[in-house]
Amino acid sequence: MVNMMDRVIEVCAQRNWTLSFAESCTGGLVSASLCEKSGVSKIFLGSVVSYANSLKMDALGVPKHQLDCFGAVSEPVAISMATGIRNLTESTWAVSITGVAGPGGGSPEKPVGTVCFSLVGPGVSISYKKHFEGDRNVVQNSAKDYVWEILLEQFAKDVQAS
Repeated sequence: MVNMMDRVIEVCAQRNWTLSFAESCTGGLVSASLCEKSGVSKIFLGSVVSYANSLKMDALGVPKHQLDCFGAVSEPVAISMATGIRNLTESTWAVSITGVAGPGGGSPEKPVGTVCFSLVGPGVSISYKKHFEGDRNVVQNSAKDYVWEILLEQFAKDVQAS
């Protein structure tokens, strides 16, 4: 059986689509897992690991007022991160991930395991907020796996619309 990441690679290759990622709490895990696959250079343009807010602003163009108003772990910031990496790489699709992987850093409003995602592509700019239970490794890997899920869901919508 083909796993979700392999299916994303297959669909992107068939449609001549490209991907880019802006990662924070996953620290490059999504990009690294993709780069384990041979031939991925046909679809993967690159990523930015923007752990620091200063890099979110400088490299990805996240507005300071969003970080001040909503915090780094928020859907508005996730959308700005995805938009920024898409603009930087000119990819077809861009995904961002920002969250609290733990064990520290959580708050009552944003407990450990809170992760915000955004997917930006042709005519699409959507965000998601999820909560994953478990230690740092579990949260990071769950977030990585969710990226492939949201990409495949969007790809299925694109097929239905065409």
